[in-house]
Amino acid sequence: MTDLKQHFPMIQERKEVLEKIHDKKELLKMFYSWTEDQQEEFLDFCTGVKGPRMLYDGFFKEVMNPESAPERLNEFLSLILGTPVKIHAVLPNDSTRLADESSLLITDIVVELKDGSLANVEVQKLGYKFPGERSACYSADLLLRQYKRVRSKKRKKFSYRDIKSVYNIVLFESSPEEFHEFPDVYIHRSEQKSDTGIKVELLQKYVFIPIDIFKKRQHNKGITGKLDAWLMFFCGEKPEEIVRLIEAYPQFKPMYEEAYEMCRNMEDIMGLFSKELRELDRNTVQLMIDEMQEELEQKRAELEKRKEEAERQKAEVERRKEEAERQKAEIKKQEATLNKQKAELNKQEAELNKQKAEAEQQKNAAEAEKLRADRLEESERRKSEQLEQALRRIAELEKQKA
Repeated sequence: MTDLKQHFPMIQERKEVLEKIHDKKELLKMFYSWTEDQQEEFLDFCTGVKGPRMLYDGFFKEVMNPESAPERLNEFLSLILGTPVKIHAVLPNDSTRLADESSLLITDIVVELKDGSLANVEVQKLGYKFPGERSACYSADLLLRQYKRVRSKKRKKFSYRDIKSVYNIVLFESSPEEFHEFPDVYIHRSEQKSDTGIKVELLQKYVFIPIDIFKKRQHNKGITGKLDAWLMFFCGEKPEEIVRLIEAYPQFKPMYEEAYEMCRNMEDIMGLFSKELRELDRNTVQLMIDEMQEELEQKRAELEKRKEEAERQKAEVERRKEEAERQKAEIKKQEATLNKQKAELNKQEAELNKQKAEAEQQKNAAEAEKLRADRLEESERRKSEQLEQALRRIAELEKQKA
């Protein structure tokens, strides 16, 4: 096991740290207010079992202090932005910053660069919901701060040309779920562009760095460049990682020395750690609220969808009901028409039956008349035959007489 004490002799032994804690009642009380895991975490980075958590607010602001060591933040920003930058001034955290959001940040350093642009470096411990929306609000707030400051300074000479870019740089210790859709990417740069290609400077630029994804990608891999070295400095906790880093890039050794010197002041370092725990608790609660809010919005959307579906089904039932009523009325109308036609047919049938009876009667009369005519004809025929017979006999008698 790598011993960091060989490289940083100021690292204390576990026994020494515990003695300092037990020497002061308020420190002992604070120590036992932590969970056992929290106590072990504190002892580990104080005694070199693990490296100091450089993204803790106290450590980060000490080693990256743009006033006492501007060259460090200069280099980091230059690597992130891909162009040499130099810090011109450190700006205070404005009280007008989004009040309910400021507590969500572990670290928030705002600097003005030499060209007048602003850079806001944030460290967030938890992967909050809506990272894009939050960053857009932070960026808008930063842009407005610059506008107010420049306009107040320039007064009548003010021009919008004086407003420079604002960079919102966010390091996530535990990144939001959106970033895990890109498991091989640990730096995301974003800015607004037109879909036509027209060049319009919209000033707001963003850099998102999911440190947890970087750490996974670096597992069993070496550091391939200065930017990777900085990110390893921020997240590396294993002693062997720290040793490899300071051997390849000795510039980081003084930064670790500063952090371990901070660990020797027990009141300050315990206060720093307690603050981190409070921030973590507050951040965890906010994350839970965000998740609950998202769940509520999803349920609300689902209920709204169900309501719309119910309304649609209700409208469909009403439509079908109206259609059924219309069909029912149409059936009644057709039924009335059929009844009328049936009555007409019955009338016609009665008329036909009457005509049929009359025809039958006429037929019978005709047949009776024919029968009478046939009988008369037969009678006349017989009479004719009798007359012929009588005439033949007379003729015969005349013949005999002659």
